[in-house]
Amino acid sequence: AMAQGTARGVPARDFAVLLEDEHLLVINKPAGVAVHGGSGVSFGVIEQLRMARPQAKFLELVHRLDRETSGILLVAKKRSALKNLQDQFRERQTGKTYLAMVRGAWPAKLKVLDKPLHKYLLDGKDAQAGERRVKVVARDNADGMPSVTLVKVREQLPQGTLLEVTIKTGRTHQIRVHLASEGHPILGDDKYGDFDLNKTLAGAGAKPGLKRMFLHAWRLQFNHPVSGERLEILAELPSELSQFLSNPAPVRPSL
Repeated sequence: AMAQGTARGVPARDFAVLLEDEHLLVINKPAGVAVHGGSGVSFGVIEQLRMARPQAKFLELVHRLDRETSGILLVAKKRSALKNLQDQFRERQTGKTYLAMVRGAWPAKLKVLDKPLHKYLLDGKDAQAGERRVKVVARDNADGMPSVTLVKVREQLPQGTLLEVTIKTGRTHQIRVHLASEGHPILGDDKYGDFDLNKTLAGAGAKPGLKRMFLHAWRLQFNHPVSGERLEILAELPSELSQFLSNPAPVRPSL
């Protein structure tokens, strides 16, 4: 199966497994990998997993993570588990908490962002034309999807503020747009971020350097689809983020 798979251009890949039984698989997704093929990406995590596990009869994503986001990704190994887990996500019975580092000092009293979001496509002629974007819209906007994000300051650092962000709804780009809308975009965000700062952070002279978005799906709580047991999964920060975190050299643009 391997050789045949490689010929189709999908390399088999196993990801770090955080939990597995016969019903589900929880993996730690690296940044820069799409969860599935489509929109300019020929394959993603799910296709690579299927290649790596040719004997698996059923593997389906329960939810999604942005390509640039690392962390916990839940995969169902049975159709019944998929339906049960998707229902939990839809009915907001899951707890999803991310670690994000944003520009500047996040105000500690700002704990709830309750702002409707609207999806649109970029127009124009440049490379980004047709890409999906999301913006905050007014409460009375008929196109707005209710979106709630809870924010807790974990640490105030010279590089920015490290936040624990829990989402109650799972809208596209929700955390990225909500945080940026308060004037504190996520460091390294190439769609909603501070592009000049991102460039400085990724630059050769940057100590600490950051070449990706600082958003990581850190904790997931859900009920096991069969036993009903409440599970909590944690995925520690990947090394490229923890290194950026632990090196407190302040970020200054090169003169």
